[in-house]
Amino acid sequence: MKLITSFDEMRDAVKEHRRAGDSIGLVPTMGFFHAGHVSLMESADHENDMVVVSIFVNPTQFGPGEDFEDYPRNLDRDMEMAEQAGADYIFHPAVEDMYPRPYLTYISVEDITEGLCGAKRRGHFTGVATVVAKLFNIIPADRAYFGLKDAQQVRVIEKMVEDLNFNIEIAKCPTIRESDGLALSSRNMYLNGEERSAAAILYRSLQAAGEMISRGERDASAIIAGINKLLDSEELIEPEYVEVVDYRLLHPLEELRGEVLIALAARVGKARLIDNLLINLAQSPD
Repeated sequence: MKLITSFDEMRDAVKEHRRAGDSIGLVPTMGFFHAGHVSLMESADHENDMVVVSIFVNPTQFGPGEDFEDYPRNLDRDMEMAEQAGADYIFHPAVEDMYPRPYLTYISVEDITEGLCGAKRRGHFTGVATVVAKLFNIIPADRAYFGLKDAQQVRVIEKMVEDLNFNIEIAKCPTIRESDGLALSSRNMYLNGEERSAAAILYRSLQAAGEMISRGERDASAIIAGINKLLDSEELIEPEYVEVVDYRLLHPLEELRGEVLIALAARVGKARLIDNLLINLAQSPD
């Protein structure tokens, strides 16, 4: 496995593999890997001849007062994990190269970025779309791999690819969880023991919602109320939002139908954690 920091060197490596007829998989990350990242790399390795893993803590997707400076970083550890997972290259550019001053060009995906995490993190998805578009241009892969824990992010990237005609397939990969259901996240390291135990209720509340749906519940307000009741039972959880939306449009639903995303965000101590449940329901007859 090779570490690359230069745009030109990364492009040359991709061209060489293209000439050899290799398919290319890209796994965009901010590093500090856990089993969720590893699962993305392993999927990319299974489905492609060459795998590039980008590691870049992207400053434009962090808002004022967020944890850009404190976001965990460990390049040596990440490189070892990536190599074991089948990566061929690590692309690790410098901030000043990705955003040379003055930097004036950004990509804004409208509407679907307004709710859920976008409601409180203004500008976040502009930063996400911009850096991912730059990575797609630097590393013109056949497929890019993203985890559905960040379902809104995945949908934003899908829409950007569709609207801007990027010639790349977006591979959506399942959320990887701890044994008690907590979704793996680099920010889980912020949790102390008591907070870590309390955080497991996030997934338990989504499981309860899934059980309600399996029993025939289709009223979104009832689903939200059931989740909030469970979250309110844990004093260390500070819910930010609980919403039921159509996955493609990310608009709130009153009645569940089609591809439904049940999403939540909560503060647990220093950590802001997100989780979701994606359910595909058959359309109700007219």
